[in-house]
Amino acid sequence: MKEAAYDTLVEVFRGDLWEAELVKGLLASAGVDAMLKDETLSVVTSPYSGTAGNVLVMVNKEEEVYARKVVAERKA
Repeated sequence: MKEAAYDTLVEVFRGDLWEAELVKGLLASAGVDAMLKDETLSVVTSPYSGTAGNVLVMVNKEEEVYARKVVAERKA
């Protein structure tokens, strides 16, 4: 099996923590590895400081096109 080389991560979604978790799960069910960025800060600060919507869903650059398609189709 060929081992993939991942060099960069790209953002495919930005939103509240609960939305980002749902998108991450959706991507995982489509076979795309994803991670959340700024998750901890958002949980601590968002109820009081107005910083909600700053959790990013990141994927490997090599999977960006497919991941964006999966994210876009969730709204359809």
